[in-house]
Amino acid sequence: MSTFSDKRVAFGNGHDQSAVQSFDFPTDIDKVSQIKMFVKLRCPAGGCDEWDVFANVKVKDPATGEFYEMGRFITPYWNDNSQLPRGFEYDVTDFKSLLTGNNELRIRTECWNSKGYLVSVEFDFIYGTPDYKYSAIVPIIAYDDWSSSGVPYGKAHNFDLDKSVSIPNEAEKIHLRSTISGWGHATPYDSGGRGCAEWCYRTHYIKINGTQKYTHDMGPIGCAQNPVSNQEPGNWKPDRAGWCPGMEVPIRIDEMESTWAGQSFNFEYDYENWTNNGANGDAFYATNTFVVVQSNNPISPAIVN
Repeated sequence: MSTFSDKRVAFGNGHDQSAVQSFDFPTDIDKVSQIKMFVKLRCPAGGCDEWDVFANVKVKDPATGEFYEMGRFITPYWNDNSQLPRGFEYDVTDFKSLLTGNNELRIRTECWNSKGYLVSVEFDFIYGTPDYKYSAIVPIIAYDDWSSSGVPYGKAHNFDLDKSVSIPNEAEKIHLRSTISGWGHATPYDSGGRGCAEWCYRTHYIKINGTQKYTHDMGPIGCAQNPVSNQEPGNWKPDRAGWCPGMEVPIRIDEMESTWAGQSFNFEYDYENWTNNGANGDAFYATNTFVVVQSNNPISPAIVN
């Protein structure tokens, strides 16, 4: 199904960096086994934004009024993503409890000029017998509105990365869904002149009850092999730390044991130690982690405190 269609997002000349709109999604969501989302970018008259900028698509949780990030991408330099037949692709099945009935979506690109993009968002609802009939999702942490709204890296901050999570009794399958991208050229540089947090390779951990349980490798993912290769004269080929210009930001899935059903645990997102010397601005990690619970019986989201 189509939602946003060639929606202009830009900055200035009467344009806005974001757009919110309501759409009617299927109501027989319990018969859907998978949901895919596609984000297509086109250049308006006058061309696309020449910079690689943070962008995402969010869905509203009617129960809380909050918007949850389903997919993040970094725009291409100078161009669109028309080299991909349907644009950027995401599996958003984790959000099926929200992609039903009438609900709101929000798109945002961090463009700082009036060129911007024409953005279209489509969904494929694939019908079949799901592994679990019911699911629910809730954020544990969500610092993901834009690049510099992320967690400051290498300096003191008051962002809460330590949470208590209670899993409902009905949960038969549990997993964590995280998206992380770094921004900034802060120093001291790593070898090769790699500033943080765009360029510096790092290892992050999710701690469960104080123990490092899951590893997130913020390393190279092959920017030079990106099929969105029409980004000249932009600097798109060098590897960033865990993302690339003109590409979806990777979604990281960490499976949890089903024995956590009816139990609580302490969650902590832990960045590799490093200290910003303040000589070249700040570094940020736009970070979210959701907890997804699934069951063949009706289920409520986990409780996060």
